[in-house]
Amino acid sequence: MSSFTIGEIARRAEVGIDTVRYYERNDLLPAPARRPSGYRQYGDEDVQRLSFIRRAKDLGFTLAQIRELLALSTDRERGVRGIKKRAQERLDDLDLRIHEMQRVRSGLQALVDGCPGHGKLLACPILGALTRKENA
Repeated sequence: MSSFTIGEIARRAEVGIDTVRYYERNDLLPAPARRPSGYRQYGDEDVQRLSFIRRAKDLGFTLAQIRELLALSTDRERGVRGIKKRAQERLDDLDLRIHEMQRVRSGLQALVDGCPGHGKLLACPILGALTRKENA
């Protein structure tokens, strides 16, 4: 079994040292064994777990969702089905957010297209849209 310091595990998993400590405090990474000197001691499985967490974060999963994915990753009965369900939920959330961002982009594009870029500030459609009261 390999033995790594906190700096080594952070480098191997491509995260910062503070990130390792943060994940430990939030129970995503188990508390490591300690060397006689008091330094943390990590193994290969910790590197794999930390890499899993980093990749899940990159995909936009929250810490709570990652905690659930980690639990499902060892569940032989419902693991794959549960992981697929959580990934589908994340995908559905992304689709909804993309749709909303496209709507916002379209509205902003219309404002930019309608603005001549010169003249009186009061005539600027962008400022008008930003200062107009809702339901007024």
